[in-house]
Amino acid sequence: MPQPVLNLADLENTLNQVDDLFYTYFLAALLIAVGIYVTIRTRGVQLRHFGSMLRAVASSRTGAAGGISSFQAFAVGLAARVGIGNIAGVALAVVAGGPGALFWMWVVALIGMATSFTESTLAQIFKERGRDFTFRGGPAYYIKNGLGSRLWGAVFAGLCIVSVGVTVVMVQTNSLAGVINATVPEVSPWMVGVALVLLTGPVVLGGLKSVARVTEVVAPFMALAYVLVTLVVILMHLGEIPAVFGQIFRGAFGMDQALFGTAGGILAAVLNGVRRGLFSNEAGLGTVPNAAGTATTSHPVRQGLIQAFGVFVDTGLVCTATGLLILLATDTYQPGNEGLVGAVLTQQAVAEHLGAWTTWPIVVLIFVLVFSTVLGCYSYSQVNVNYLGGEKRAEQAFGILLTAAAFAGTVLTLPIVWALTDIALGLLGVINLVVIVRLFPWVRGTLRDYEAQRAVGAEPVFVGHGNPELPGDVLPGVWEPPVDPAAPYTLDPSDATPENVGS
Repeated sequence: MPQPVLNLADLENTLNQVDDLFYTYFLAALLIAVGIYVTIRTRGVQLRHFGSMLRAVASSRTGAAGGISSFQAFAVGLAARVGIGNIAGVALAVVAGGPGALFWMWVVALIGMATSFTESTLAQIFKERGRDFTFRGGPAYYIKNGLGSRLWGAVFAGLCIVSVGVTVVMVQTNSLAGVINATVPEVSPWMVGVALVLLTGPVVLGGLKSVARVTEVVAPFMALAYVLVTLVVILMHLGEIPAVFGQIFRGAFGMDQALFGTAGGILAAVLNGVRRGLFSNEAGLGTVPNAAGTATTSHPVRQGLIQAFGVFVDTGLVCTATGLLILLATDTYQPGNEGLVGAVLTQQAVAEHLGAWTTWPIVVLIFVLVFSTVLGCYSYSQVNVNYLGGEKRAEQAFGILLTAAAFAGTVLTLPIVWALTDIALGLLGVINLVVIVRLFPWVRGTLRDYEAQRAVGAEPVFVGHGNPELPGDVLPGVWEPPVDPAAPYTLDPSDATPENVGS
C-alpha cells in the first residue's frame, strides 16, 4: 500500500489558517488586554510622560562610557520596527479594511506604547554585564533573573534566534527581492542577495557595537526621509487633508459603506488596523527589549520611555505617512477595489504624487529599510545567543548564518516559512506577555522611584539594592549605588569581575 505523500499546498493552507486565527483573534486580544492593563496600572505613562520621552531621546546619545548608548539601543529597535511592513503592511491594511484601518492602528499604538515601556524597563532592570562593558538584556534575562527560570529563558532565547535571526530575515529579504524585481525587472533577485551580503556581512561580524553604530545613523535618517516625502505630498494637497481624515474616522466606525475595504464592514477595519498596527510596532512581542537591555543608562525608566517613543515613531509617524500617501492618491487607490496591493500600491501612490522618477528612489528606500531591519534582527538574536552561552566565536558563526539567511531569502520561495515565522513570533509574544504581567510590580516600583526623584528636581539614578520601592534586590554588579554623587553613573572596569559578567 503506497504511503501518503505530504501535500505542501495543504500544509501551507493549514498553517495559514492557524496563523490567521491565532494572530487576528487570540494574540491580538491578549496584546490589547495586557496593553490596557499596564496603561491603567502606570496611570497612562505614555501620556503623562510624553514630554519626558522627547527629552530622553534628545539627550540619549551621551553617557554610554564606552558601552551602547540609549540612542543606539533606540535606533536598533527602530531599525527592526521600521521596515517593509510599514510600506507593504499598511497598504494591505488600508486595502482590506478601508481608510478606517488607519485609525485602529493609532489606537493600538497608543496602547502599545505602555506595553513597550513595560517590557523595555524590565529589560533594563534585569540586564547583565557582558564583555567590553556592554550589557545584555531582554525577555530571556528577565525570565531568568526575575522569575528564576533559566529553562524558560532558554526556550525563549532559542525561539527568538530561529524565528527572528533566521526566518524573519529570510521573509524580509524575500519580500524585498520580489518588490524590486517587480518594479525594476532588470534587477534579478540574486543581485539583491549579493548586495545585501556585501552590506550586511562586515557589519554583523563586527558585533553588537558595530550594528549599533550603523543603525544609529541609518534608521533615523531613513524614517525621517520617508516622513519628509509625506510632508511634501501633504503640502501639495493641503486642502484635501480634512476630507482624508474624515474618511479615516467615518471608515473606522462604519459610518460610510463607500469607505469599506475589500473585506467589508467595520469589523474588517478594526481587525486589519489592529493586526497590522500590533505587528508593525512589535510592542509586547518581546523583540525590542533585546535591544533596550543593551543600553547604558542611569535609570531603567529612561530607556523604557525612549523605546515607548519608538512605537510612536513607527506607527504614529511612519505608518501614518504611508496611509496618507495612499489615501491622497485618488487615481491609484479606491476603497473596496483590490487593484494594486502591498508595497507596489505605496510605490504607485508616490509616483502619482511626485512623478515616475520616484521609482528608483523608493526602491533604494525599501532596500535600506530591509537592510536596517536585518541589522535589528541580528541585534535581537545575538543577545539570545549570548544568553545560551555563546561567546565571540559563536557570535561570529551566527553572523555568518544570518548573512546566509539574508541571501537565501532573496532566491527561495518561502510560503511555508512565512506562516511558521508568524506562529513562532506569536509564541514569543504569548510567553513575553505572561511574564511582564507577573513581573509588573518591579516596573511599578521602578516608575515610582523615577517619579520621586524627578519630583524633587533630581536627575533620576537607579539603585537596585536596598531600594524600598522594589520587591527585592536586582542582580549584583549592574545597578550598584553610585560612589560619587556628582558623577552618578560611570562604567568602572573593576566592576567587570567574573562573578559580575553575564553569560
